[in-house]
Amino acid sequence: MTAAIREAANAKINLFLHVTGRRPDGYHTLQSLVVFADVGDTVTAEPSGMLSLSLDGPFGDLLEVSEDNLVLRAALTLQDRAFARRGDRPGAALLLTKRLPVASGIGGGSADAAATLRALNRLWGLALPDDEMQALALSLGADVPVCLGSRACVMSGIGETLTDIPTLPPVWVVMANPLRGLETRGVFSVRDPKAVSLLVTLPEKFSSAAALADWLATETRNDLSVAARSILPEISNIENALRALPGALYTGMSGSGATCFALFTERSEALKGARTLRVNAPDWWVEAGAIRNHDEERPHPRRVN
Repeated sequence: MTAAIREAANAKINLFLHVTGRRPDGYHTLQSLVVFADVGDTVTAEPSGMLSLSLDGPFGDLLEVSEDNLVLRAALTLQDRAFARRGDRPGAALLLTKRLPVASGIGGGSADAAATLRALNRLWGLALPDDEMQALALSLGADVPVCLGSRACVMSGIGETLTDIPTLPPVWVVMANPLRGLETRGVFSVRDPKAVSLLVTLPEKFSSAAALADWLATETRNDLSVAARSILPEISNIENALRALPGALYTGMSGSGATCFALFTERSEALKGARTLRVNAPDWWVEAGAIRNHDEERPHPRRVN
């Protein structure tokens, strides 16, 4: 019998997020430098005669096993593709170990869906090519394609265009969240609809974590941060607490919030910073991790047409 397959669903961090316009269909176009930390959820898939999902982990009890669950949606989408290719509907016993806060701006649900696609593509022996997997991912949500590859890249359009970037210097990150969810739709609804940003061009190379931080501070922003703070003012407290940590190079908010992050050069500084926040703000979710780099990453995602 095929052994269980485990796939990491790494936390996605938007180092910057620019809203560049809005399409006639209502979808906003974006540009974002996306990286992934070695912190996240886990999806485990085991052979089974039927499709099922179980939940555990610190935040598992906040989710429901329903048709709206992105893990089940991803599994059903791939099951339909298996039926179209082979005429069968394979089953699997799925377990989602949920360690990332829900509705927190770090792509937890999208990463879970992407990990499910990867796990079941292997478990069911479908061997779907990258472009087909990316198309399936986009059908599940704008952030799922970038999470499928879980590697640093520039995401643009509505999430369908992923552009390679040079290898990043070693960077550590501390993430903090007040354990109060923010819905992306709600943040967009209170954002100034006339405010748009121009596309930025990344340098050919970042020589150090400090150089990356300096560029982020001078050339970029998160265009959703003002709207997010208007809904949840505590975001400002989190950013200030991160900014005050010794060694913090740059602080920002990821996605539509409320998770904020600080970048560090040294592992020891990031770990010490995380310990400090856990003591000073015990009601927050706090994690430290390394930004995953190219030698650790999965095959690079390609543009979805």
